[in-house]
Amino acid sequence: MTTQTITAPNQHRVCPWWVAYFFDNPLRRLIHPADKTLTPYVAKGMSVLDFGCGFGHYALGMARLIGESGTVYVADVQQKMLDKTMARATRAGLEKNIHPLLCASQGITVPAEVDFVLASNSIHETPDPAMALVELFGVLKPGGRFLLIEPRGHLKVEAFENEINQAITAGFVEVGRPALSRQMCVLFQKSVLKTTT
Repeated sequence: MTTQTITAPNQHRVCPWWVAYFFDNPLRRLIHPADKTLTPYVAKGMSVLDFGCGFGHYALGMARLIGESGTVYVADVQQKMLDKTMARATRAGLEKNIHPLLCASQGITVPAEVDFVLASNSIHETPDPAMALVELFGVLKPGGRFLLIEPRGHLKVEAFENEINQAITAGFVEVGRPALSRQMCVLFQKSVLKTTT
């Protein structure tokens, strides 16, 4: 079992928990249906991480996709976000496979490597995006995929391109740019090849 620490989002730049009510609502679920959005990347039995889970919009979709044999780790710096995610998971009957991880200033601990990482609207809120991406690379299994999603308009294109470059520097390989309304997305993969020096 591998333990990986992930840098926590910056407390001063983090979206207040109550603002999540404005962007995690029925309209978002209609525009960005979690199950449909994540079906190409998440399958039964997988272990996945939702980094910066908010109210659990994508976490619940991943829990449905992984089934009873999979695991969803949800990580957030705000306990209220995790509480809301777990309350929604309980109402949906999905709580057994969702495990909350509270970020602290020194990071969080993910109990094992995962098959898939999602960071939706969260990397830009970390105190050190480059370090967060390095740590996400470390928690991902070789061959695993990482979907980076950032809000179009809220984050400048140049800042998003900088995150992409930081992810590549961390070791990720860009494999696609999925289309998602009002979002900027990049799909990365952790190479299965080991480099020799």
